[in-house]
Amino acid sequence: METKDFYALLQTEAYDFLRENERFGKRIMLLGLSGSYGYGTNREGSDVDFRGVTLQLPSDLLGLTEFEQYVDGGTDTVIYGFNKLVRLLLECNPNSCEILGLPREKYLIISPLGEELLANQRLFLSKRAIKAFGGYASAQLRRLQNAIARDALPQADREKHILQSVQNAMDDFNRRNARVGQGSIRLFIDRAVTEGMETEIFVDADYRHLPLRDYNSVLETLRNVVRDYDRIGKRNHKKDDNHLNKHAMHLIRLMMTVLDILEKQEIIICRQENLPLLMKIRNGGYILPDGTLSKEFYEVLDFYERRVQEAAKITALPDEPDMAKVGAFVEAVNRRALKEED
Repeated sequence: METKDFYALLQTEAYDFLRENERFGKRIMLLGLSGSYGYGTNREGSDVDFRGVTLQLPSDLLGLTEFEQYVDGGTDTVIYGFNKLVRLLLECNPNSCEILGLPREKYLIISPLGEELLANQRLFLSKRAIKAFGGYASAQLRRLQNAIARDALPQADREKHILQSVQNAMDDFNRRNARVGQGSIRLFIDRAVTEGMETEIFVDADYRHLPLRDYNSVLETLRNVVRDYDRIGKRNHKKDDNHLNKHAMHLIRLMMTVLDILEKQEIIICRQENLPLLMKIRNGGYILPDGTLSKEFYEVLDFYERRVQEAAKITALPDEPDMAKVGAFVEAVNRRALKEED
């Protein structure tokens, strides 16, 4: 699908919300392609996704209204409020970084303030990207391992695998939730009490004065990992192999992206120079007849893991963003947003 077709697509009735919702229209700063069309890894039948950012309304900045993001499930479109996007960018959230890392031709809307946001992307880049992208890459790796290990390992070994996945998820969760980190949770394997299992994972939790909603988030994090694992099911269908290849591709793509951030202080989402490798993974070039990934894939994975580790040690990125500069930029944008309403 050519770029001109995307412009025509935005004019269809399904995207009327972009013109009719008071928060969008001329207030949209950036709107670009996301997913496979953004990465350059699209194939026939790939979904079209858009992601963007819009200015806050004056009532968000001075009154009682709030706006963080809008999700239109029918068109796979996500629009962030500017202030919400800034918070995500400060954490080097991979999905949010994608909005600033597209080639020009993959943006459908760039306002003057959108141009300024693109020009200031380095304000948001810091060593936080190491853990942020590492957390996403770990999630992809867990999905890969879950898909492969479920049928290949004895029950006791599968339980060890799930435990490692849960611990990785909790490490990432605690990093992003300081209040939860004030308590502790111990996860360990012992002789099973559940019928039909040899061993199973147990939990010892110790929290004091923790808001109930925060504690529920802890439990949800644990549940999600186990649920995702159990969903994998038997891997004897073409659909399962397709998902495995897709997770494998995204794992390598994430490492390529964070490597650019660490080495070049630049967000590069469309991986044209890496496309042959990514599409080989996506199209099953590294999957074996038994449904597992080949030794060659893990050699590629090891290569990028080592490069990211080396880049993390010598990167010129600051440990943290310069909050004074970020604050000044955000204030300038929001002042412009207010003036545009006068």
